[in-house]
Amino acid sequence: MAIKVRSVVSEDWQDVKRIYEAGIETKMATFESKAPASYDEWFGEANPQCSFVAYEEIHILGWCKLSPVSKRNVYKGVGEVSIYIDTHAKGKGIGDLLLKHMIIASEKEGFWTLESKIFKENVASLNLHIKNGFRIVGVREKIAQLDGIWKDNVLLERRNSI
Repeated sequence: MAIKVRSVVSEDWQDVKRIYEAGIETKMATFESKAPASYDEWFGEANPQCSFVAYEEIHILGWCKLSPVSKRNVYKGVGEVSIYIDTHAKGKGIGDLLLKHMIIASEKEGFWTLESKIFKENVASLNLHIKNGFRIVGVREKIAQLDGIWKDNVLLERRNSI
């Protein structure tokens, strides 16, 4: 079966949540300690034209969403990338597929900058972003604590071709 990509919808919430919770458990994906209570809380202000799931048959294998970095109008073209892959689907190119879809969609939606903040230990995610045209802007040292341990974030950005 071929892996396909489509826009994320509220009916995907249980799979999205399951994948997000697995990411939380790794202690390498987010500072959050629990998933949001609902799809609406999770989706928030994300752009629906730039948020996707990858699936095979009826199984969701990963998701991505693009959220505004600010409510200020001057930053309307700057979005923050979130991307999570099911534990059992890693290493199959799903992250690359999702990120490429997001990049194309974000250009159509008028985004000029995509940014991502990744734990420095998450080498696979760092490599995925760099492979897709992101560059390291810097390291935010001891930006926040996870379970009482200070963590660094690598800040990456990608300038779209618009």
